[in-house]
Amino acid sequence: MNRTTLSLIAGATALAAVTGFASMSAPEASGEDRAEAAAVLPVERTSLLCPSPSSSDLAETTYTSFTPVTKGTDGEGEAELRAAGDAEATEDADAQDAQDAEDAEDKDSKKDKPVLAPKEPGKPVAEDVSGADAPALVGTAEGRFAPGWTVQQTTEVAAGTGRGLQGLNCAAPDTEFWFPGASTAPDRTDYVHLTNPDDSAAVVDIKLYSKDGALETTIPDGITVKPHSTEPVLLSTLTAEKQTNLTAHVTVRSGRVGAAVQALDDKLGGDWLTASTDPAGSLVLPGIPEDATAVRLIAFTPDGSDADLKVQLASPTGLITPAGHETLHVKEGMTAAVDLGDVTRGEAGSLVLTPTSRSVPVVAALRVVRGKGGAQETAFIPATRPVGTRASSAENTAKGTTLSVTAPTATAQVKVTASAGTEGGEAATKTFTVKKGTTQKIGVPVPSGLKGTYALTVETVSGGPVYASRTLTSAQGDVPAFTTQTLPDDRGMVKVPEADEDLSVLQE
Repeated sequence: MNRTTLSLIAGATALAAVTGFASMSAPEASGEDRAEAAAVLPVERTSLLCPSPSSSDLAETTYTSFTPVTKGTDGEGEAELRAAGDAEATEDADAQDAQDAEDAEDKDSKKDKPVLAPKEPGKPVAEDVSGADAPALVGTAEGRFAPGWTVQQTTEVAAGTGRGLQGLNCAAPDTEFWFPGASTAPDRTDYVHLTNPDDSAAVVDIKLYSKDGALETTIPDGITVKPHSTEPVLLSTLTAEKQTNLTAHVTVRSGRVGAAVQALDDKLGGDWLTASTDPAGSLVLPGIPEDATAVRLIAFTPDGSDADLKVQLASPTGLITPAGHETLHVKEGMTAAVDLGDVTRGEAGSLVLTPTSRSVPVVAALRVVRGKGGAQETAFIPATRPVGTRASSAENTAKGTTLSVTAPTATAQVKVTASAGTEGGEAATKTFTVKKGTTQKIGVPVPSGLKGTYALTVETVSGGPVYASRTLTSAQGDVPAFTTQTLPDDRGMVKVPEADEDLSVLQE
């Protein structure tokens, strides 16, 4: 066998050993041609993290998991949520099983069962937990359960600081988060919950910015979050300053975490403040309830330049400018806040922020209050990404759910699907048209024969972009308890470039 043949065999063996080894088509092809050649395929793995829901003994928490049915997935896969510490325990048990096969069955029986494990896409599954001991959860979905997987965590607290309804969509781990709307005011108790899903420790920095700029904090060396654990950090322990409006910037030096702010007020209830979308020149904050009695806009720019923003409300009839609040000036490195009052004036709306001249990236959130006097409740609406291809929201009820959809720049058509219920019912679908510059309070379809709660899936059919949020309401005596979650694109589909084998890499 000559040297050339040996080289060819070795090269072919190396090529076969690398799955998907390929090259793009001709290098002279344009970017547009390459984009058209890309296949859109379902993601194969999704991770979600849920923070510890409450420290109140009166807390009642529901977790609801849902994966929309996605074309292109096979029949394999699974999804489960486990207590953050259980993930490590399970991995240790698995390693021991491999070392001692005879004890495998016994060890498996001792493993903690998952808090939640859905059985099939298209049908939500829920689990209730009571009291203050509910742990942070780490979730993983694979195969047919991965594309668009969403988990809703909703907690009802009957009394005390933060009483009301607190809800959030459990989020994927990341390395940077912006939270305009945090506070260290005397009547606020704000925690940043940091959850580490990985096998190694994460080191996290938290910087706080007030109306006067960066605050000096007590953690110059960062916060260490142990593997498979959660760390609630009380913001008021990081600085001696009492500031009503802050922007918290969470960055990860090593590893990755899930992060969310639990904002609890002595008089105004409380809710989860989730991260604003990445800094951008234009932002949309969708779904202010029509009966909001107070709305506060908090914004921050990290860009190194001041930002001047045009403030508009996308109402059911079109874009309007709030009287007296036509623009907002945001100084570089300083948190700006403005009280917009009852800006909706009895009609559901969404806030649209655009640059007045030069575009400067900003982050923003709304603090929304419903009710009056001693019967007030708070929720937060961060700036969010568009719905894009598809977005879902779990744990909807027949009478306590409101869906708001905004099309700020172009008329759009959206398809809304209500899934089967957690305990029974058949899915229902409707299509709606949202006119340019408006916010529509959608009459969501309710599954026929509904038992339990259901999931909503919103898909962009044409036009757009569209932005959406879902509000849950629950009366607690005179308190109009509510919580709002935005519906950004679920990123359940990814573009995978078409590839061809290129045998020219084989060397003679």
